[in-house]
Amino acid sequence: MPLIKHRPSTAGLRGKISFKKKYAKRQKVRGLIVSQKGPVARSRGTVSMRHRSRGVKKSYRVIDFKRDKYDIVGKVAGIEYDPNRGSSIALIFYKDGEKRYILHPKGLEIGDFVVSSRGVVDPKPGNSGPLSNLPLGVQVHNVELHPGRGGEIARGAGNFALITAKEGKYCTLKLPSGEIKKLQAHCLATVGVLDNEEIKNISYGKAGIKKYLGRRSKVRGVAYGNPRSHPHGGSYKTSGVGRKSPVSPWGQPAKGFKTRRRTHTNKYIIERRKK
Repeated sequence: MPLIKHRPSTAGLRGKISFKKKYAKRQKVRGLIVSQKGPVARSRGTVSMRHRSRGVKKSYRVIDFKRDKYDIVGKVAGIEYDPNRGSSIALIFYKDGEKRYILHPKGLEIGDFVVSSRGVVDPKPGNSGPLSNLPLGVQVHNVELHPGRGGEIARGAGNFALITAKEGKYCTLKLPSGEIKKLQAHCLATVGVLDNEEIKNISYGKAGIKKYLGRRSKVRGVAYGNPRSHPHGGSYKTSGVGRKSPVSPWGQPAKGFKTRRRTHTNKYIIERRKK
């Protein structure tokens, strides 16, 4: 989908870059669209999450991340917009009458058929199967980290993981972050690359659109007038941060400090991510 650079007729459009994708309008599917609640405890003066708000009121689409409807063929009935994620979603009608939403990979069109199986599946976009039964070098998304828990890896727009090796009961994957990791061979994964990869190149142009998405404005720590409000607070014209290195509002080093816990998963990581 080509990017659209807007004419600078207003200040908000001057730096805006977007892309437009047409979606077919259809009625809501009962049971697959549920309402969302707003922020909790805001009426008592507490902040649930800093720099975040509800944004525009929207409904949640129930996505099938587990793909546990095995060996039943489904037909793609529509490709829809989902306000809760960057990628599109596909509506699947199964032969037994059930309807489900799945993440939409590139190359999956209306009228195509998809299937999920614990056995061998055809490695075409939208089909789901164990890592052990998928060929080397195939691009996958919605990968399970633990068997039966549902896909947790490579679910964002344009993301995919690459199957690089198979060794006994483990498969080696290169994740979107660049990390190379071993996963259990019977974890499920869906074939294909998620669509809307152009979303990384768009520019919103103004803060108002970010506010619709639930992103509130941030205040720099040095701009706080009171040191009790932030460790960087106080007079910043002469002192700046006033420390050897910047810290978070709770005193944790903010740059270069590793916060990841040393857990038992270290033995499954072959190569760390570069970032």
